[in-house]
Amino acid sequence: MTQDVTVPDIGDFSDVPVVSILVSVGDTVAAEDPLIELESDKATMEVPSPAAGVVKEIKLAEGDRVSEGALILILEGAGASDAPKPETPTVAPAPAPAAAPAPAVTDAGFGKAHASPSVRAFARQLGIDLAQVNGSGRKGRILREDVTKQLKATAAPVASGAPAGGMGIPPIPAVDFSKFGPVEDVEMPRIKKLSGPALHRSWLNIPHVTHNDEADITDLDAYRKEMDTQAKEDGYRVTLLSFVIKASVSALKTHWEFNSSIHPDGDKLIKKSYYNIGFAADTPGGLMVPVIKDADRKGLVEISKELMTLSKAARDGELKSKDMQGATFTISSLGGIGGTSFTPIVNAPEVAILGLTRSKIAPVWNGSEFAPRLMQPLSLSYDHRAVDGALAARFCVTLKGLLGDMRKLMW
Repeated sequence: MTQDVTVPDIGDFSDVPVVSILVSVGDTVAAEDPLIELESDKATMEVPSPAAGVVKEIKLAEGDRVSEGALILILEGAGASDAPKPETPTVAPAPAPAAAPAPAVTDAGFGKAHASPSVRAFARQLGIDLAQVNGSGRKGRILREDVTKQLKATAAPVASGAPAGGMGIPPIPAVDFSKFGPVEDVEMPRIKKLSGPALHRSWLNIPHVTHNDEADITDLDAYRKEMDTQAKEDGYRVTLLSFVIKASVSALKTHWEFNSSIHPDGDKLIKKSYYNIGFAADTPGGLMVPVIKDADRKGLVEISKELMTLSKAARDGELKSKDMQGATFTISSLGGIGGTSFTPIVNAPEVAILGLTRSKIAPVWNGSEFAPRLMQPLSLSYDHRAVDGALAARFCVTLKGLLGDMRKLMW
């Protein structure tokens, strides 16, 4: 029996180039084995096999451009005809490139290595020579995990403690914790495996500074509660984050440096005239960062509804690649959990991130007496190459003014 294998639903992408064919005629494949790799200007996607079988005929070539429904190959084998249709390919957004240039890598290893374009790009960003990497994927294919493993190996010191090359960062010595009590190894969620190297790279490459401040949100929160009461009747919620997103856009317009990225040559800033706000969403598998696109063109109601929709998709594991790309500024809110301040890590190539912790009632001097006010802590981390301390303080003053007088949000 045979089955036609076609390109499944790939979201809003169409006319996408085939950058790699991962199988050959006669190959035996298992269900979920990758067949081809597609790469748009936004993401790299592997199309999995819908069932086990033998590749009888390949119907496209590298360089072909395909859309949903395009015929990939003919699969032959028992049970192929009643196998389920392939699911939407899993897209693992590549971590944003670090602003600092990566170490030079020779092209020899890249020319012979069996790796996808996204993995090659990842290796170049980390300065890893693929010729030195052992692939753990099918037919020796090099995976992202293999590159990360090689990074750790090159960072390890040789005998006598001297760095072995690569990043040259001595690792934390291994400890046999079982000597002290019962232990077990628990696999990290896939999200943390993917985001970990990106966060590590950002922390190593960006000179982080965090500016802490407080905003008086007493009046804003009273108005928010009024909006939320009506919103609940209409099936959505209005949270403080909606107002902070709206206020952040206004502050970004006033202080454009926070909405920029450092140019690859290191001596210019790329000024962006669009405002896409990422927000950290807590999910069972770890933090994900959906993006509110064109937040400057949306009102509080529209932002609130989109926040709810994207947050639910994140918790349910239904976010698509396009939902997590293109952010120019990110907000990480821990307000529902607690805390007084923290140092969020800048998500390169962005140059700033705003952290929120739980608001609290505090006595504030109003000129004649202390009055109870609802104060919102703000933790603004920024890339000191793009932003200096004075500008960070001005940004927070602007943001505080907007949150303290909700009428300004309507300007």
